[in-house]
Amino acid sequence: MAENGNAYRTIFIIFLVLGALTVGEFFVAAAYPSAFFLMAIALAKSVLIVYFFMHVYRLWRPEDHH
Repeated sequence: MAENGNAYRTIFIIFLVLGALTVGEFFVAAAYPSAFFLMAIALAKSVLIVYFFMHVYRLWRPEDHH
């Protein structure tokens, strides 16, 4: 059960970070519409989504963790 609680905590933290990046992206687009900064934020969001929600981190685990 503790491992399941840890997973939910990680998901919640990633959810908050993605929300903060989205709000930051809105303010960057409104105040300083630079494609470089918007692409950097979009890249950070996509890395988080792919790594955590698509479980890419499991690719580097030892085989005995299933």
